[in-house]
Amino acid sequence: MTHDHHDEGAGIERELHDPISDKLVPLEPLDLSKITTVDDLVRAMAKTAFTGRQVGEAADVLEAMARDKECFVVMTLAGAMTVAKQGLIVADLVDAGIVKTIVSTGALMAHGLVEAAGKAHFQYDPKMDDVELYEAGYNRVYDTLEPETNLNFVESIVAKILEKWDASEVMCSYKLNREIGRYLHQHVEGRGILKSAFEKNVPVFVPAFTDSELGLDVALHNRKRKKEGRQPIDFNPFLDLEYFAENLLKQVRLGIFTIGGGVPRNWSQQFGPFIELRHRRGGEDLPLKRYHYGLRICPEPVHWGGLSGSPYSEAISWGKFVPPAEGGKFGEVFVDATVGLPMIVGAVLERLKKKP
Repeated sequence: MTHDHHDEGAGIERELHDPISDKLVPLEPLDLSKITTVDDLVRAMAKTAFTGRQVGEAADVLEAMARDKECFVVMTLAGAMTVAKQGLIVADLVDAGIVKTIVSTGALMAHGLVEAAGKAHFQYDPKMDDVELYEAGYNRVYDTLEPETNLNFVESIVAKILEKWDASEVMCSYKLNREIGRYLHQHVEGRGILKSAFEKNVPVFVPAFTDSELGLDVALHNRKRKKEGRQPIDFNPFLDLEYFAENLLKQVRLGIFTIGGGVPRNWSQQFGPFIELRHRRGGEDLPLKRYHYGLRICPEPVHWGGLSGSPYSEAISWGKFVPPAEGGKFGEVFVDATVGLPMIVGAVLERLKKKP
């Protein structure tokens, strides 16, 4: 279409177009009488508008990542997703072989360990104010409670692992999470993220490790070792960075599936700039890899300027993603992940049970 100059803002005699001739895609009414599966619903939503269409298009991106046998998928997790009972969905993605690496907040893994170890979270009763909750040992996460007794219980599990840790073995987050997963595999019947990750050899990284219950557990354990005259455990976060980069450099194509944003998202996305800087500043002969696929579920608006709300188009400017013109494929869903994640993953898992 061309736009002629209009003198003094005057309108024109328009030649109205036929949208079919212009190859526009028609929308379709969402007919619930034809919906029998999660995938039916999500496919129908893709032909509607607004966030519903985003959900449908997101499922297409995740399916493309899952069916691309040369795509290595990194999942990043932020927010209280395990407190919100979404952990088994992440485990499903690992068990299905879709997600090959996880990057998470430490709190999310700690609360997930509570669930995997057989403990429960509880609905918040507004009759109790926050002072009463504090006095009773109930930690509130919006409308859900994490009893302090739960955290004490999982600390006892972590303590067993830390007691056996050889101080000559430098610790990093993926090594500790692997050992927690091994313990769950050997001693716990229920499912969980770290258990599935261990069983599928999926590393789980926690970049901001000291900002978590697990980090505090290690800190307290080291203080105990010092009191006993034992050598404390040395923790080196750069082992995480190097191992993560080493794994991604081996891959043909990369995909990233982000819930929320924050440190896990940025730490994972900085892989591209890290490799470029190693090449440009360090003189290393490396392929300048970027993510080909990106899918994120996060309601954070872009206009606050934070990383969590930044679109993939912005990340292209940093050398983190392949532009769509060069084959990049992205989906962005501005919705609460406790709503979007089950629908999107549920639909894709149904699709993968069928032939392409």
